Amino acid sequence: MIDLYTSPTPNGYKISCTLEAMNMDYKAHLVNLAEGEQKKPEFLAISANGRIPAIVDRDNDNLAIFESGAIMIYLAEKSGKFLPSDTKGRARVIQWLMFQMGGIGPMMGQANVFFRYFPEKIQPAIDRYQNESRRLFEVLDTALKDAEWLAGDFSIADIANWCWVRTYRWSGVSRDDLPNLDRWLTQMKSRPACRAGINVPAPAPKKILTGEALDTFAKGAQTILQT
Repeated sequence: MIDLYTSPTPNGYKISCTLEAMNMDYKAHLVNLAEGEQKKPEFLAISANGRIPAIVDRDNDNLAIFESGAIMIYLAEKSGKFLPSDTKGRARVIQWLMFQMGGIGPMMGQANVFFRYFPEKIQPAIDRYQNESRRLFEVLDTALKDAEWLAGDFSIADIANWCWVRTYRWSGVSRDDLPNLDRWLTQMKSRPACRAGINVPAPAPKKILTGEALDTFAKGAQTILQT
């Protein structure tokens, strides 16, 4: 049994989608970021950085792991799924996983901060992170031109990148004229495990927030950023 400590965020979805795709037995526990539960001692004992997601593998001496990429690799090795065992195949998957960890996630995350959450709109910062996110989308589009999946076969790299790229509207990043990326996004969305994973630990929003609902969400996010 895997205990998953998570919240409805792209990084959290990376693990719930992975667990669903691997058909692994798990129990999800909501970590309320707005209430600061990620800073409580009991959670810090699991996740030293005070960030979600984190897991505890009850079948492996209660092993606790934090950092979404590390968790995905661990789960892939444990299940024997979505990460090749040969050196070449493994390297191809891990490079695209790291592409998300070091590029897509941080750039889109900063786009969210400056485009959605900061009360003061600093246009050069918004442009910087939206433009860099768009450039990374173009890298993905090129990689997918002659390939169905990012690293040959479907892998944890596809899950990791999809959980972030699918939120492009929230980040204010265009996906116009990227046909290969569009095709891949549609394929990912059609996978039952992906649809299930983005409803853990709570149902995913059905549409972009607007008006008062958007303001309320943004204010809550500002609080989280300050903790």
